[in-house]
Amino acid sequence: MEPWLPALTAIGVVMALASMLAIPWLVVRMPVDYFNQPERPVHYRDPLAWGLWVIRNALALVLLVAGLLMLVLPGQGILTIVMALMVSTFPGKYRIERAIMRRPGVLRSVNWIRRRYRKPALNQPRDI
Repeated sequence: MEPWLPALTAIGVVMALASMLAIPWLVVRMPVDYFNQPERPVHYRDPLAWGLWVIRNALALVLLVAGLLMLVLPGQGILTIVMALMVSTFPGKYRIERAIMRRPGVLRSVNWIRRRYRKPALNQPRDI
């Protein structure tokens, strides 16, 4: 295991830096009423959209594995796991996102990031 330690540490540091860039980017792009819709609309997807969907979910899988590794290695494991959940698509995802954002500390942190980029605060998720 010792020969892998430097490589795993380097991966952890790179993922921590990537999450520090990606999380604000994702949070700032959300519309203010992102969590106030009753459900996600389902759209027809052309072949290009399906290809992007596959790439997006493959990236989410990589982020999830990296986040799990960062729970024991240096890095922001929990934030990377949350980012993987935000990037991926799976049944029930929207319900989980809304439940997470109902926590006052999470919403306060997300809105702090949005204020730093001069974006309006996200609306409090309503019970729908």
